[in-house]
Amino acid sequence: MVNNPPVIGVADVSRIYSSGAEVVHAIRNVDLEIPSKTFVTIVGRSGSGKTTLLNLMAGLDKPTSGSVLFKGTDISTMKEKDLISLRRKDVGFVFQSFSLLPLLSAFENVELPLRISGIKNTERQQRTKLALEIVGLSKRLHHRPYELSGGEQQRVAIARAIVIRPDIIIADEPTGELDSSNAQEIFTLLKNMVREHGITVIATTHDPTLLDMADMVTELSDGSIVEYSRKSSRFR
Repeated sequence: MVNNPPVIGVADVSRIYSSGAEVVHAIRNVDLEIPSKTFVTIVGRSGSGKTTLLNLMAGLDKPTSGSVLFKGTDISTMKEKDLISLRRKDVGFVFQSFSLLPLLSAFENVELPLRISGIKNTERQQRTKLALEIVGLSKRLHHRPYELSGGEQQRVAIARAIVIRPDIIIADEPTGELDSSNAQEIFTLLKNMVREHGITVIATTHDPTLLDMADMVTELSDGSIVEYSRKSSRFR
């Protein structure tokens, strides 16, 4: 049995916030390695530190102490311009609220990150169409978000995340606004991103029925890891 090499390593990381006289320990001395080409779920109650941990791994926040390694590089010491470049090229984001621009079509929403990165028109067109095809929305290219169901809107968000061809997708409660049927479909789609496209997916969820679909499950409580499970069959 050979494990995949880690794409993200969190080493003795803590994140402390000050809110007036109150000190909040959002993350407490967390150690975690995320193997490449793996579907990882992070679970825990509201306030357990899930979103903070995701933000630290994505370079959206910096730890109070400890280090966050992305493919061996400590991103906690990176300058902001380098972090922006990393997020544009290597990390795709999916959020609970979909975060689609309402006046843009599905195609235009997915294409937008490529425009921002300065990708030429022909390549933008090809990559955008392919991303929407991968998520099963080839026939909905020109529909705006209000013309799409919740599940379809989240598929557009996933297409937008994969169009940059990232190493990692970070998904914060991607099924939080969906019914159970659509939630299963979205988690299945994320699982396929790993199996078929070699993308590492890190997703938080509050739905225990979705955990069997993951390769790794990490549970947080009060900012600390309280349970960790790796399914060995994925790493044979």
